[in-house]
Amino acid sequence: MLAISVELLHATFRGDPQGTANTGQLLMGEWPPSPMRLFAALVAADGTRENCCATDGSELDWFERLPPPTIYAESLPIHQPLWPRYVVRYRETGAPKKLSRQQEYINRESTLVRPGVRVSPRSPKVVYRWEVEIPNTSIFIALKRRAARIGYLGTSDSPVRMQVSDDSDLVEDKTNTFVPDDRGDVYINIAKHGDLQILDNFYDQWKQHGPSISRSQFPALGKEVCYRSPSPIESTNQGKVVAWLRLGQAISGRRVSVVTHLFKQSVLSQYQQLFGGPPNVLHGHGFDGKGYELARFLALPDVGYRRSRGRIHGMALWMPPESGPIECARSRDAAFAVRQLTGKAINVSVEPHIEPHRGGDRPLAANSWRWRDPSQVWVTAFPAIHERHRAVDLNEISRWCCHAGLPEPIDFRSSRTPLVMGAVDLAPVEVNRPNRPVLPYSHIWIRFAQPISGPIVIGSGRQRGFGLCIPLNKG
Repeated sequence: MLAISVELLHATFRGDPQGTANTGQLLMGEWPPSPMRLFAALVAADGTRENCCATDGSELDWFERLPPPTIYAESLPIHQPLWPRYVVRYRETGAPKKLSRQQEYINRESTLVRPGVRVSPRSPKVVYRWEVEIPNTSIFIALKRRAARIGYLGTSDSPVRMQVSDDSDLVEDKTNTFVPDDRGDVYINIAKHGDLQILDNFYDQWKQHGPSISRSQFPALGKEVCYRSPSPIESTNQGKVVAWLRLGQAISGRRVSVVTHLFKQSVLSQYQQLFGGPPNVLHGHGFDGKGYELARFLALPDVGYRRSRGRIHGMALWMPPESGPIECARSRDAAFAVRQLTGKAINVSVEPHIEPHRGGDRPLAANSWRWRDPSQVWVTAFPAIHERHRAVDLNEISRWCCHAGLPEPIDFRSSRTPLVMGAVDLAPVEVNRPNRPVLPYSHIWIRFAQPISGPIVIGSGRQRGFGLCIPLNKG
């Protein structure tokens, strides 16, 4: 048996397995640290081939052929998205000088860095165990020497102490166990045969050509294996936003119905061109009975601040929990392919909101955090359309929340006029569609027992963006 324990010396871990931390959109970090990351750390500890100092490298060839290990790690750690920050940019000698914007380091520029997500487990120890026989003592000793030279795992602010053993006593808590299972609920990256050769080829090319060689020019490292987590999280899936978009020019919030209609038509058109006929969840046809959810085409207004005027600065496409990964990915690609909204006196450019707007976070309304921040109290930016003709009370609001996939509220307030600065006050002709039943609408203030994450949309006009709420506090 082979066991490797990793002790997180700062009780935190930060890694970026997919290379997407620089988008600033990550909400969940890597956990547990993948065996592939462990393999990469062992490679870096003493190098390969002629670069080996304390080993001969044969242990790496044996290690990359191992089957998926059993992993003992905290099942529900805390995931903390880190705030972006500006750091001094490295400038090569001879590069043209630019206007300095760095006040602390004169004649230097700064650049925006997005660190990703920091994971904080209650227990700082992770153990990997393989039920295999170690072929000889030299391999075992070589692995111990490499492990002793490892200072961190993932990023350099995740220092670790690593230990290699052939004793199962390293495992203190066997209740939190990630086990390889084809029907599991989480994918974890492990090393595969050939990864060592890819790393060597990458290193050789980098020595010869320098920074012009990028990781994307080589085959992907590792392979994803399905694991069963120790205590699968109860399903609280409220669906997810697959695309955040920014408008080139703000549009009056009173045109929300037109904007979301044009957005929907554009997404359907792009989906048809890219992948063929769009799924029912996007266009809303082909469903029988009740109890189904459709995609929501949301307009994002500037609401909730002292100078807010309710103008629409962005859009978002929300997909319901029942949507498969292929549907979500294709819908996202179709939304990102939209470059212009044209029609009904609107002609405005559209672009994906991945990078910050002109190096910053504005417009705030187009930023995803504005609509996702956890809060107990939510209030409508656009009025919510009633689901039926009856007085609005707590039971009726609870019914709306249930239909929207939300927990029951504990308090509410309704008003015909806006309840927060910048919220849009609409006329009936701007809410109700021709040849459709006319329903009342109201602005709603609701409070939940616990903070919940957005985006929150309530009422019968959810698919058109009516009833979109903003958080008023963070619980």
